[in-house]
Amino acid sequence: MAVQPEGTPCWADAMFSDVEGAKSFYGDVLGWTFGESSSEYGNYTQAYKDGKAVAAVVPPMPGAEGQSAWCLYFASPDAAAAAQKIRDNGGTVLMEPMQVGDFGTMALAAEPSGAVFGVWQAGVHEGFEATSVPGAYAWAEVFTRVPEKTDAFLPAVFPFTAKQMDHDDFDFRVFNVGEDTVLGRMRMTDDFPPEVPSYVNVYFAVDDCDAAVAKATGRGAVLRFGPMGSPFGRFAALSDPQGALFSVIDLDTTEGDMPKLTDVS
Repeated sequence: MAVQPEGTPCWADAMFSDVEGAKSFYGDVLGWTFGESSSEYGNYTQAYKDGKAVAAVVPPMPGAEGQSAWCLYFASPDAAAAAQKIRDNGGTVLMEPMQVGDFGTMALAAEPSGAVFGVWQAGVHEGFEATSVPGAYAWAEVFTRVPEKTDAFLPAVFPFTAKQMDHDDFDFRVFNVGEDTVLGRMRMTDDFPPEVPSYVNVYFAVDDCDAAVAKATGRGAVLRFGPMGSPFGRFAALSDPQGALFSVIDLDTTEGDMPKLTDVS
């Protein structure tokens, strides 16, 4: 896949205290295989599905040990300029842009409600080599308690246009890059325990949502929501054995009508 347009989700990785455990879990649940760890880059280890790079796992940096979490990276032609936009619009730059050999340049940040994300300026590593096929990245949503801040921030940093879903039961918005819908935003309700911070929820595609949930929970994951049918696919939210939140979705099993979306000026 070529370098993605600015603002498009282009890569995902996660830090795990038990990297071998994470490899075993995701290898079983998502069918991943793994490359050699790169000691030069903190034992960063790429995950593959059918020979195509789909994600990576890495041990935590010293002093950064804690609950594991998936991090989604958005494509940018200029990570330094993106970092400045993040600061200028109420976000926090957690790690200044850093060149990673000839692979590219990365930065880590948090949007105003606290959800952490990454910025990736591609070098030889352009990002996902496959998406929306079983075992690969499929979708992501920002879960936030203060959507008005998130909704102002995202189009100020990335070239997004927004559409609001017309629904009485929940507050959901999508963001587009050109004609492509690339990201969702969900208001966190009181159903979420107060200790759960804003976060980016990453979805991985699977052949069979229910089978993936059974396999994941059998390996020590906790089912947080679902499985549930939707016009977009049958999905479920989980936390893996090390606490990282993620979702699985069967994109081919859909039900119901597509919701109406209204342009947001």
